[in-house]
Amino acid sequence: MKQVYNFNAGPAALPRQVLEKAKEEFLNFDDTGISIMEHSHRGKHYEAVHEEAKNLLKGLLSIPDDYEVLFLQGGASLQFAMIPMNFMRPDEQPGYILTGSWSEKAVKEASKFGEVKEIISGKAGNYTSIPEVPSLSQDEYSYVHITSNNTIYGTQWPSFEGIEHPFLIADMSSDILSRRIPVNKFGLIYAGAQKNLGPAGVTVVIFRKDVAERANQGIPAILSYETHIKNRSLYNTPPTFSIYLLKLVLEWAKGLGGLEALEKRNEEKAQLIYDAIDESQGFYSGHAAKNSRSLMNITFTLKNQELTKEFLKEAEAQGFYGLAGHRSIGGCRASAYNAVPLEACEALRHFMVNFQKKHEE
Repeated sequence: MKQVYNFNAGPAALPRQVLEKAKEEFLNFDDTGISIMEHSHRGKHYEAVHEEAKNLLKGLLSIPDDYEVLFLQGGASLQFAMIPMNFMRPDEQPGYILTGSWSEKAVKEASKFGEVKEIISGKAGNYTSIPEVPSLSQDEYSYVHITSNNTIYGTQWPSFEGIEHPFLIADMSSDILSRRIPVNKFGLIYAGAQKNLGPAGVTVVIFRKDVAERANQGIPAILSYETHIKNRSLYNTPPTFSIYLLKLVLEWAKGLGGLEALEKRNEEKAQLIYDAIDESQGFYSGHAAKNSRSLMNITFTLKNQELTKEFLKEAEAQGFYGLAGHRSIGGCRASAYNAVPLEACEALRHFMVNFQKKHEE
C-alpha cells in the first residue's frame, strides 16, 4: 500500500488503531459470533457500547453531572432545525453570530420558525476573522448561537471569553475533542461526528438538563429533545456501528492522554503548516487572520489559479488527499483533525517548501 496522507475535511481521517480494532471485531464482536451491526440496539452487548461511549465522552470533555449526552442522527444540519423548533417562541428572539457558511445555514433554518437576530457577522470581511462580540443583554435573546470552528474559511474562536449568555449554543462539529473547552459555559453543544469523533451517521448533543425543561411541547416526537432524553437516545434504532466506532475513537483519545495531549499535538501540527505559509514570503497566502486561525482547517491560496491547480495535482500524485479548498471559495485546505498524525503535517510542510523552491527557480 502506498503512503497516503488524508487531509479530507469530512468525512475525515480515522485513527489507524481504531480501523484495525474495528476490522478485528467486524465479524465477531465480543466473542458473540456476529458483528456489532447485527446486535439488537436493546440488547446487552450494544447497551454496553452505548453507555461506555457516553461515559468516555463525559470524562474526556469533563462534562458536569447536570448535563445530558445524546447520540442522534441527521448531522448538524438537522440540529439547525431542531434547536429553533424546540426553543423558539413567538414572543422571543434568538441571536446568531455569523462566522461562516454553516452559521448562515443555521440562521436560514431558524428563520423558518420566527424572527432571528443576526448579532454580528464577519461576512463583509469574507469571514477572515472572528468578529468582536458586543456586550449581550442577558434577556434580549432567548438563546445565542455560535459556530466554534469554520471549516470552509479556516477560522476558529480562539477562546470563548467575552461572550456571556445564560443559554449559549455552539455548533462544534469540526473542533470538538480537539482542545479543552468550558462545557459549563454552554447550554447546548452539538457536533456531527465525521471530523474528530468518528464516522458520519451520528451526531453528539450535549446540554444542560434545565435547558430541556424550556423546550416547546407538541412537536413531532422524533424532533423533540425530551423524547431522546427519556429514551436515552434509543427512541428509534440508533446508528449502532457509528456509535461503536465513536467509542473506539474516544478510547484512542483517552490512551493518547486526553484533551490536554490532543490540544498540544494539534497546535504543533497546525504550526508546521502555518510556518510554511508565513515563511513563504507571499508564495502562499493564508485566508484567516492570524488571531483567528483554526487548528483544524488550514486554508491558503497560491499566487494564481494555475499554480494552485499544479500544487493540488502534484500533491495528490505524492499521496496528499483532500487538499482542495471548498468549492465555494477555492484555494487549498489542509484539515489536520485529531486522527491526522504529526508526520502527515511534517510531510505536507516539506512538500510545500519544495514546491515553492521548484516554482521559484
